[in-house]
Amino acid sequence: MVGALNINDNPNVLVGLDTGDDAGVWDLGDGRALISTVDFITPLVNDARAWGQIAAANSLSDVYAMGGKPLFGLNLVGWNNDELPSSMLSEVLAGGLDIAEQAGMVIIGGHTISDPEPKYGMAITGEVDSEKMLTNDGLKQGQDLILTKPLGVGVIATAIKAGIAGKNIIDATVSSMTQLNDVASEVAVVAGVTGATDVTGFGLLGHLGKMVLASDIDVVINVESINFLPGAKQYAEDGVIPGGTRRNLAWVENQIDAGSFGDTDLLLLADAQTSGGLIFGIDKSRSAEACAELNERGVAATVIGETDADAGTGTIRLR
Repeated sequence: MVGALNINDNPNVLVGLDTGDDAGVWDLGDGRALISTVDFITPLVNDARAWGQIAAANSLSDVYAMGGKPLFGLNLVGWNNDELPSSMLSEVLAGGLDIAEQAGMVIIGGHTISDPEPKYGMAITGEVDSEKMLTNDGLKQGQDLILTKPLGVGVIATAIKAGIAGKNIIDATVSSMTQLNDVASEVAVVAGVTGATDVTGFGLLGHLGKMVLASDIDVVINVESINFLPGAKQYAEDGVIPGGTRRNLAWVENQIDAGSFGDTDLLLLADAQTSGGLIFGIDKSRSAEACAELNERGVAATVIGETDADAGTGTIRLR
């Protein structure tokens, strides 16, 4: 639906709305291009500074998913001034600054509105080499699929809201969400990857579903190879599933050949993530080396499947 709102053939638009990619890309010429993206979220945790860090990392993720580096950002804030103190907002913004400094990005402004439900995020401008850009239509036959973060954020966020998530589980989830995708992006670009996306609101199956359709290819996923955050599987088995995750599965279900896997498995794979990892296709001869480097640099990357050389119907097969 969104893709029909702004159709143009401007030659400077390298990535627009056509494939539902992670960000827009504008050609500057001479191999340089600008990345533009925006994202904001409601609170996921009770700690204001941690929420700011999560929201900032989530906003930056689209730049890394395109193979780029962030240049500057604008804060976007919705704040309930009648019920929430300004000191709490200062903590949220300090969390955003923590992540911006870690990413080597400056914050040059922003905008705040009065809102009954608090929201925070950023509009980010980044830069990318137009010849090495990662896009969601770049999967090719004969590739392994690498996922760089564990799944389960949506399930655990629901458990946090229900007051049933323990401190160790919360800490592990916050640590995952505040980890930048910069290293994952760098390794992917150096390895010659062309097809990538980040795993966020539509879950692994939703984002991968868009990739396989845009790339005209099928993929096979080895479910046992996928990492999950501590507690995620148990909470899902107990029925702690966010509504967004159920909608994700309904949206992509017609693309899935589930094999012997049941509803709980599918819901975990469709779980709505915040500040999730990257998934990218990489030449099989380079996947082991790339995974090893990512692991050595603190990224929990694993090979979770492969592209299917024999078909191109946009199907995700689970095995």
